[in-house]
Formats: sequence, structure tokens, C-alpha cells
Amino acid sequence: MSTLAEAPVSAGLPASDIARAKAFYKETLGLPMVGEFEGSVMFECGDGTRLFVYPSEYAGTNQATAAGWQVADIEAAMDLLGGRGVTFEEYDLPGLQTVDGIATLGSSRSSWFKDTEGNILALIEGSSG
Repeated sequence: MSTLAEAPVSAGLPASDIARAKAFYKETLGLPMVGEFEGSVMFECGDGTRLFVYPSEYAGTNQATAAGWQVADIEAAMDLLGGRGVTFEEYDLPGLQTVDGIATLGSSRSSWFKDTEGNILALIEGSSG
């Protein structure tokens, strides 16, 4: 039996309107859809990871980052998504401040945006530590 440290993991995000969320992830973010079942949708991401979007009346209630993508060039990713209508969040909090949508945290840089369901998503460049 393998340990969880050796097992792949996928993120699950709630959606109050699956059709709207499906269009956002497929068309706006450009993720390939790999399956639909029982009202839920599965998308393929890098390195064989997957994003599961499921119906829930609690979509958008989490006020923390729900999922993030590791990117090589955060500005290029933001430009691409911004051109598709994504708006990036600006934060001015203790220990977290964005400048032009990007926060520097240790050796990493991050930006955040919301999906159509109110879930907070991130782009992350570099590694923390």
C-alpha cells in the first residue's frame, strides 16, 4: 500500500452553476475537459493533475485560496488570462500586498483571481522558502 505522499492529488472546486463554471474553465482558462459525470466536470492540468468541479450551494464561500497553478512566467500567464477577461485581485493586508496584481512571498510571486463561482484561484511562480 502506498502512502499519501506518493499518491497523486486533485483539487475539487464547488460551483453553484455547473454550465457557467464549465465554460469558464474550458474557454477562459483553456483547460481540456476529460469527463462529465453526475453533474460534475473533470479537467486535465499539468503533469497529469486534475481539477474536479462539482455542484454545491456553498460555492464561493471559502475566503482563502482554493487552488493554484505553478507557472514559469507569472506576467505571461496574467497577460493571457487578462486577455480572456480574467480580473486579478489586489490585496493590501498585513503580510500580503500586491503590486499590479502580484505579491512577492519569499522566493515566489503569486497572483489571485476568482472564477465565475467566487472561488479564489492563484498563479504561483517560483517556490517559497
